[in-house]
Amino acid sequence: MFHYQEHREFFAQVAGGIEDLAAIELESLGATNLKVGMRGISFSASLQDLYRINYRSRLLTRVLAPLVKFEARTPEQLYLGAKRVDWTNIFRLDQTFAVFANVFRSDIDHSQFAALKVKDCVVDMFRKRYKDSRPNVDAKDPDLWISVHIHENNATISLDCSGGSLHRRGYRQHAVEAPMMETLAAAILDFAGWEGKRRFYDPMCGSGTMISEAWLKAGNIPPGTLRKNFGFMMLPDYDRRDWIKVKFEEDNKIKIVRGGTIRGSDINPKAVEMTRNNNARIPDGDELRVRTLDFRDIDKIENSLIVCNPPYGIRMMKDQDMGAFMKDLGDFLKQKCTGSDAYIYLGDPELVKSVGLKAAFKKPLRNGGLDGRLVKYELY
Repeated sequence: MFHYQEHREFFAQVAGGIEDLAAIELESLGATNLKVGMRGISFSASLQDLYRINYRSRLLTRVLAPLVKFEARTPEQLYLGAKRVDWTNIFRLDQTFAVFANVFRSDIDHSQFAALKVKDCVVDMFRKRYKDSRPNVDAKDPDLWISVHIHENNATISLDCSGGSLHRRGYRQHAVEAPMMETLAAAILDFAGWEGKRRFYDPMCGSGTMISEAWLKAGNIPPGTLRKNFGFMMLPDYDRRDWIKVKFEEDNKIKIVRGGTIRGSDINPKAVEMTRNNNARIPDGDELRVRTLDFRDIDKIENSLIVCNPPYGIRMMKDQDMGAFMKDLGDFLKQKCTGSDAYIYLGDPELVKSVGLKAAFKKPLRNGGLDGRLVKYELY
């Protein structure tokens, strides 16, 4: 019996800064015994709730099912610990796999080396059983993701129940440079307290991640609706009937998004076309209203929620004066957005002062490798 089966214990990886929001979401999806830690949240759940969490979560990056836990001070101990799992019973010879690892304050101090050691163990086990035949490694889209985590010489080997990062919803087929992570966009909507009723506008929509996440939330659409496979399908106690039941229950909660509630625009016509095409992959998303327009030419956006991720760095022309650009944004919000609340995510924290408005709050949030800021402005 594996560790997760004995203890019904799982681990959710979460981006820094949104742990509290993710904990609330997990509880709403049936998780119990939550403990927020350095890398995410440990929790208990039934298998049905595990399926629901992976299908419904808007904020989690991955959900891991711990298979074995053991001490690993040396590469040999890590190899022998991984050998406690009969990998030939987890997946087939004709399926692919990949291993990712994280190590912290341990004698084994290189993540790639730890991943390689576990990979070797898996391969050796298949070769021994199948006369030198072995499964292939696919580092991009494997059938099975294996997680290795070593903290202070305590190792945990887990199966990735999500089947790759949950931020990859499947609707974003095309994107501008440096697009916003889907999970971050979802978190911003939660920080804004938006529930799909107040009018929503993104005046710099780019390839539409923020708009698409708003559409998912307003329509109560499971973020996993476009995923064909989940990692939990590789668990030895996976029950297909229970998964079909959970999926049916959650799909029946989908609502129609009111016309005109969610709108957006961008100065780049190619970005607008990307937004339309991406959102059209979501149920009823082809109803989205988005247009090509410079935010400075918008007549007004009153009594609405305004959320955007202004272009910066590699997304801006090199000769663009960012200070002047952000001042124009501040003037637009002050003069044309009466009665609205604006949540602006800035990848460069230094740009906040250029907006020229008093912020109601500033919250550090990471977007990939960027240490950005979410800034709220109340527009009277």
